[in-house]
Amino acid sequence: MSFRPLHDRVVLRRLDGEEKSKGGIIIPDTAKEKPQEGEVVAVGPGARDEAGNLVPLGVNAGDRVLFGKWSGTEVKIDGQELLIMKESDILGVVG
Repeated sequence: MSFRPLHDRVVLRRLDGEEKSKGGIIIPDTAKEKPQEGEVVAVGPGARDEAGNLVPLGVNAGDRVLFGKWSGTEVKIDGQELLIMKESDILGVVG
């Protein structure tokens, strides 16, 4: 990818949501909610604290994470639909 996030920004790729409900009903694309789980594609170098020291991020490329429903900015880079958000918008790492 030819994109490098700055500061405490993270680039994510949404993971596909469920195709069927728990009862076995197939959910059409128009009724699906956007998944709140994604894979980290790239991370910035980190934020600076009050003393000017670089504080590295707690996530790495390849991590699976959960994030808030309305978090991030949707962008299209190299034909891929991605999300850019601050590390603070990530709720946690899965697995």
